[in-house]
Amino acid sequence: MTPTSHTLASIGVVLASVAGMEIVAWATHRWIMHGWGWGWHRSHHEPARGTFERNDLYAIVFAAVAIVLIALGTAGRWPLQWVGAGMTLYGLLYAIVHDGMVHHRWPWRWVPKSGYLKRLYQSHRLHHAVRGRDGAVSFGFLWAPSPHRLREQLQRAQRTEARPPRT
Repeated sequence: MTPTSHTLASIGVVLASVAGMEIVAWATHRWIMHGWGWGWHRSHHEPARGTFERNDLYAIVFAAVAIVLIALGTAGRWPLQWVGAGMTLYGLLYAIVHDGMVHHRWPWRWVPKSGYLKRLYQSHRLHHAVRGRDGAVSFGFLWAPSPHRLREQLQRAQRTEARPPRT
C-alpha cells in the first residue's frame, strides 16, 4: 500500500467509524440506556443536580474502549487506532452537539433557528418529552428524524396508553 493510499484508507476508517458510532450509539441508547442500563441513564432524564451526572459514566466506558483500540492500533494492529480515533471524534461531536447545544452543559447557550441543527435539537427535545424510560422517541445523537413524525409517534403512544385495557 502506498503512503497516499494508506492515508486515504485511514481517513476512510475514521469516517466510517464516526458513522458506525451513530448506529452503535442509537442501539446502546435504545436497548441499554432505556433498558437494563437505565440506572445510569435515569440521571440524564431528571433535573440536573450538578456538573456531572451518573449518565456520564457511559462516556467513560466509550472513551476506555477508544483508548484500548488506539493502543492496540499503535502497537501494530491496523486499523484499530483509526477506529478508536473515529470513536473519539464521535465523542467530541457528541459533547459539542448533545451536551453543549441540546442540554446547555457548556457555558455558551445557543439554540439553532433553522436547518439540520434545529431539527436535531427538536428531535432530542422530543426524546425528553416523556417521563421515564418507556415511550421515548428519537434515540440517535447526530441523526435526527423528522420532528413532525416524532410528534405523531408520541401522540400515538399517548392514545394507546389512554385506552382502557381490553377484557
